[in-house]
Amino acid sequence: MAAYVLRRLLLMIPTLLGIMLLNFIIVQAAPGGPIDQIIARYQGLDSISSTRLSSGGGDSTGGSSESRGARGVDDRFIEALEKQFGFDEPAHVRFVNMLGDYATFDFGTSFFRDRAVIDLMIERLPVSISLGLWTTLLVYLISIPLGIRKALRHGSRFDVWTSGLVIVGYAIPGFLFAILLIVLFAGGSYFDVFPLRGLTSPYFDELGLWGKIGDYFWHITLPVIAAAIGSFATLTMLTKNSFLDEIHKQYVLTARAKGASDRQVLYGHVFRNAMLIIIAGLPSALVGIFFTGALLIEVIFSLDGLGLLGFEAVMQRDYPVIFGTLYLYTLIGLILKLISDLTYVWVDPRIDFETRES
Repeated sequence: MAAYVLRRLLLMIPTLLGIMLLNFIIVQAAPGGPIDQIIARYQGLDSISSTRLSSGGGDSTGGSSESRGARGVDDRFIEALEKQFGFDEPAHVRFVNMLGDYATFDFGTSFFRDRAVIDLMIERLPVSISLGLWTTLLVYLISIPLGIRKALRHGSRFDVWTSGLVIVGYAIPGFLFAILLIVLFAGGSYFDVFPLRGLTSPYFDELGLWGKIGDYFWHITLPVIAAAIGSFATLTMLTKNSFLDEIHKQYVLTARAKGASDRQVLYGHVFRNAMLIIIAGLPSALVGIFFTGALLIEVIFSLDGLGLLGFEAVMQRDYPVIFGTLYLYTLIGLILKLISDLTYVWVDPRIDFETRES
């Protein structure tokens, strides 16, 4: 197993390099780079106008020199900006330097916030972790009991209509459901029950302990529900199918023949075996919840997490923040996938990834 773990860790390096290189090329080719953004602000334009003024493609500095000249900007001013942001070097040199810095988790300084990228990510990370953990907890607390009940009542009317509900929930995009929740319960058109944005109220520091707890959950309720809606179907059906598979095995029939009650059979024999694949899949579920729906949910509810930070960085063409958050997301995702495989082996020693690969 040690050799397998070492091999997986080594494979993370080319995977990480490939993802960073592909995104570096895409970002460099996009029009409306950070220098265009600064020139637009300098001239009193917005970022959209700067992008429209750029030509169809980008260059190493993230914008078109022809469009800059057409705006009447002093060339010395542009050269100073290029030197300040490091755009006076070729793209491949900047990419290699970036990888060298990232190996020591030095993500540089934000172009527009004048703060270290690592400090920005550390500041925003607890919000994303909070949203992801509560979403995962809600999904597991509902999906596992529901899946077990569907397995015990397989083919019944309850099984049919609950399957319809979870499939409909899976089909609704999380961001669309978030907008629906805002319209219904956040003062959009009907009820003003929950706050529209933020993770805490402006007067949060003035509240007592229980007041802070209540205020926090008051703000996190709608984002968690919106983030969890698309995850119920997969875990519910996985739980149901896992329990159905175990219920029809020979050891269950033997336990019933010995006089064990249905409850004893379910929780004494079936539950432990059926839950193996569900528990082992927890790291993979965290990857999906953290990195697929969190971004749009944070944007819609104005939660100051990594998703919103990355979105704002893309809109501003803040390259250090874009690549810093991408690097962190990719690294965490690769590590959690490895943990997921190790968890499978831990809960079921019969699984041997090392033998399969050889």
